[in-house]
Amino acid sequence: MKIHVLLSVLLSFVAAAICGNFNQDFDITWGEGRAKILDNGKLLTLSLDKASGSGFRSKNQYLFGKIDMQIKLVPGNSAGTVTTYYLSSLGQNHDEIDFEFLGNLSGDPYILHTNVFALGKGNREQQFYLWFDPTKDFHTYSILWNPQSIIFSVDGTPIRQFKNQESKGVSYPKSQPMWIFSSLWNADDWATRGGLVKTDWTKAPFTASYANFNALACTAGSCSKKSSVNSWFSQSLDITGQERIKWVQKNYMIYNYCTDSKRFPQGFPTECSTA
Repeated sequence: MKIHVLLSVLLSFVAAAICGNFNQDFDITWGEGRAKILDNGKLLTLSLDKASGSGFRSKNQYLFGKIDMQIKLVPGNSAGTVTTYYLSSLGQNHDEIDFEFLGNLSGDPYILHTNVFALGKGNREQQFYLWFDPTKDFHTYSILWNPQSIIFSVDGTPIRQFKNQESKGVSYPKSQPMWIFSSLWNADDWATRGGLVKTDWTKAPFTASYANFNALACTAGSCSKKSSVNSWFSQSLDITGQERIKWVQKNYMIYNYCTDSKRFPQGFPTECSTA
């Protein structure tokens, strides 16, 4: 892909740099002091030690939106740790849109794990390596969620799209407002190489940092016909965006449920035909 085309793709998906305030937008929900809001609400940190991890949740629920969060992940030997950033409505028949970052040994890449739940059904995992070190600086992880599709992006580059295919009998998140959640916790029973590599507690505490939250979104109950004038509400991938996803998936995707024939010996899920 030529450089000028690549730049236009990146720029077309970069959200406006409007900084939220963590004091105003989020509540720390667990961790007994391991989560901290700093710098007058501009920075939030989560920490994990052998006793506990930590987490936070948005004050508002959202029904459709363009959600951006800048995250700097746990540096060094992060094996066994998982940093999550996701939307969820909670409950047995919940909807959910997931970013999960699976830690690794020093020098080995993080795994970015994505998933989509609708009415309690998930099992739609796609995993990627990143094309940069996510521990050296902040990077923007975005979820665009509208009635047509869900688009996951990293630094403005789309990496995955989940389309609304209700007409084919595929459930789609569209009616349950969701909170934004994030957590840092120990999952060394499965997170790194299937649980073969355990958390090195001599490296604790492990810390992830958050900045520049931005939500161009409908809060619960606020969506109306006026929302259709917002570009994010009707935004979809153009041809260059579709080509960019293909490039990312060709070069950085390491797992796709839509190609796992051992998992689906009777045929792939319906949505995989146009995933």
